[in-house]
Amino acid sequence: MTDQPLAVVAGPDEHGLGEELAACGVAISRIEGLVTADALAEAGIADAAYFVLTDVEEATGIPVAKEKNPEVRIVTYATRSLPEFVATVADLAVDPELLDAATVAEELTGDDGTDQ
Repeated sequence: MTDQPLAVVAGPDEHGLGEELAACGVAISRIEGLVTADALAEAGIADAAYFVLTDVEEATGIPVAKEKNPEVRIVTYATRSLPEFVATVADLAVDPELLDAATVAEELTGDDGTDQ
């Protein structure tokens, strides 16, 4: 068992947010393909600190993730807006054109890159 927080990353991670989170000490589990209840369970959503969605086409996975883990922080990192039915469920929606992956990872984890 590890003390590392877990992030479940779903969708193509073209901007490298998963890698940046890993650099901040977060364990990464990825979902390739459809974001289903089974895929979320297999990825470890029940123990995850973050659910990072990079494909808003898979937004139906957001309420499922919250159902499996009410404490998980929902983060979307995509240029397109979330559908209205899930927009209020997400904790953070970030456009990669506005904030780079390293900055988002630092903000989520509180890791400013300096050793303490």
